[in-house]
Amino acid sequence: MRETMGHGRIRRATVAGLPFLLAYVVDLVVFIRLRDRLPYRLASHFGSSGRPDDTAGQLEYVLVTTALLIGLGVIWMLIARGARSLIVMGWVLAGIVGALMAEVLYANLHTPAVFPFWRVAIGAGVGAVAGGAGWWMARFAPSLPAPPAEGPVERIDLGAGETAGWARHAGARPLLVLTVAVVVTGAVLLAVSGWQDAVAPVAVGLVLMVFARPYVTVDRRGLTVSTGRLPWPRIRVPLGEIEQATSRDINALKDFGGWGYRVRAGRSGLILRSGEAIVVRRRNGRDFAVTIDGSADAAALLNTLAERQATR
Repeated sequence: MRETMGHGRIRRATVAGLPFLLAYVVDLVVFIRLRDRLPYRLASHFGSSGRPDDTAGQLEYVLVTTALLIGLGVIWMLIARGARSLIVMGWVLAGIVGALMAEVLYANLHTPAVFPFWRVAIGAGVGAVAGGAGWWMARFAPSLPAPPAEGPVERIDLGAGETAGWARHAGARPLLVLTVAVVVTGAVLLAVSGWQDAVAPVAVGLVLMVFARPYVTVDRRGLTVSTGRLPWPRIRVPLGEIEQATSRDINALKDFGGWGYRVRAGRSGLILRSGEAIVVRRRNGRDFAVTIDGSADAAALLNTLAERQATR
């Protein structure tokens, strides 16, 4: 069993990291073939007009390409973990980045160097083809099984005519601090540099303010996660889809590869921090998790409501 799991882990990592390695090899081959025809200082960045506005040496190009593609490959090997959607996304990203890095070299064959929009279109096309290859390759990467439910499956005693609900804000203090910092940065830039520089951080700050403290409810409709301020976006797991709910401690990096709305093989969730979470096992075998305090009470009520609806 251990040997099989080890082989599966290697296959998942290989399929997830392979496109970035291929893109890196292709870019190195292109660089070696064109090196004698390239200028000593390469045009490395282009403005909206397609004209260069920055340069870099040939060695810098190789180092940046190595760090970018190999670094992305390592990250994808860690986070994909057999999830088909993430594997395909990685192949698309590797195709686009690899193609654009090669296009920069071909653009430098001309004097002056130009980078017209059609070169970006080529990168997008390569990414689409790579995504198709990734979709086919994903079948060779076995998905991780959903972790078994942990802890006792508790229930709350309710009488035949009784009803109950549970609601609480979820969130994480670092996210709230980040939201305030971004908004303050936007305000400072607005006062110092004008609205052109301030619009991006202000917009990001407003978005973070809306989504920083999602509202989680448990009632006769099931488990619902919303912004608490807007009708959309909204995530709902109806009672009829719930097999059981538990309270479990979750490690954001280990279990879901990071923070935010996360999708993994056999599970998904809104992960704003590490710690206790409501984990709902759907009848299709997939898990949905929300990190929130008081998760034990919410899970117990969900079990009671789901069992009551099933008996009806």
